[in-house]
Amino acid sequence: MEKRVTFRGWLLPLVLIAPQVIISAVFFFYPAAQAIWQSLFIPDPFGLSSQFVGLGNFEFLLSDKFYRASFLTTAIFSTLVTLCSMIPALFLAVIADRLIKGSGAYRTLLIWPYAVAPAVAGVLWLFMFNTRVGVISWYLSQLGYEWNHVLNGTEAMGLVVVASAWGRISYNFLFFFAALQSVPRSVIEAAAIDGAHFWRRFFTIVLPLLSPTAFFLLVVNVVYSFFETFGVIHTITGGGPQQATTILVYKVFSDGFVGQDLGSSSAQSVILLIVVGLLTVIQFKYVEKRVHY
Repeated sequence: MEKRVTFRGWLLPLVLIAPQVIISAVFFFYPAAQAIWQSLFIPDPFGLSSQFVGLGNFEFLLSDKFYRASFLTTAIFSTLVTLCSMIPALFLAVIADRLIKGSGAYRTLLIWPYAVAPAVAGVLWLFMFNTRVGVISWYLSQLGYEWNHVLNGTEAMGLVVVASAWGRISYNFLFFFAALQSVPRSVIEAAAIDGAHFWRRFFTIVLPLLSPTAFFLLVVNVVYSFFETFGVIHTITGGGPQQATTILVYKVFSDGFVGQDLGSSSAQSVILLIVVGLLTVIQFKYVEKRVHY
């Protein structure tokens, strides 16, 4: 019989949820309301007055080819970051789960990169791929390939994807490894006795049991690639070359803080919020149907 906790009055439940409600109101609902309100105005260059334009900022953005291009850039970037962070993490988790000797040290080394902030990770990868003093770029030049992410948009995109996914692999590894530890060994041993080889056991037994964890990480990594990779892009490419790495969140920064166009920047924030919300709803509505709980 399920036991349920009940409160005799309304004051105690209100006090318990008050901290979370206050934090959400101050740091989420109020800034979101401010962004929606400011998206309806165009401020003057000195910020002394504003002109009401209604949906004019949104109409301008949707007609801007550079802003439309940032949607495609964001889609490519988020897809690559999600795949490049989840697939290696799952592979490393499977290896760590099969290790007998030195597994503790192996897991510790894999977790360390998660402690590195995105901006610091960007600086590290920028230094390694620097066109003048970078170690990796020097080795590439010895092999006959001239690396220059400052001028080549494809190389710049590849560099920010690798730098963004590198620190996220550790986060995904923790969840995948914990999920692998919870898979019943008796089921795997029964499949092995029946003659199923390792990869067949993995794809038919282990992977379906990991689907709830994989779905959770899919949602989290998509949100991460949309918002938390700003530091990596800002330190490595600054959105260049020729806006090849300008994703939606970075364009909000460049137009609002650099270009001082607060109305357009606020409208972009509203659009970005709607896009991420729609992606989350689509993931829960369609992708979750393939999850086996």
